Amino acid sequence: QVQLVESGGGLVQPGGSLRLSCAASGSFLSIQDMAWYRQAPGKQRELVAAITSGGTTTLADSVKGRFTIARDNAKKTVYLQMNLLKPEDTAVYFCNADIVVYTWQRPSTYWGQGTQVTVSS
Repeated sequence: QVQLVESGGGLVQPGGSLRLSCAASGSFLSIQDMAWYRQAPGKQRELVAAITSGGTTTLADSVKGRFTIARDNAKKTVYLQMNLLKPEDTAVYFCNADIVVYTWQRPSTYWGQGTQVTVSS
């Protein structure tokens, strides 16, 4: 069974930094696109950053210049480095990955359980 497990969330002051990690485990053939989403209370889930298997990245306008996404294919892990955090970054952050389990199947999308990030003084 494929699982995505996030870690690294917590409470940080405005202007601070956090690094989120998301590791994939289980039996599967390959991981394609990976991404981070976030959902603040009362708001829809939104894409924060994405990275292809080849390393091409996409960042939401609201986090450009502050957040960086990276992946370690050997460790089956995606990271989100968050700098210059603002109170409006407060949300539950979810990891997302398109994973090929069997050769005859198209990639399936998996989600992590989410990790809380709170930016407050």
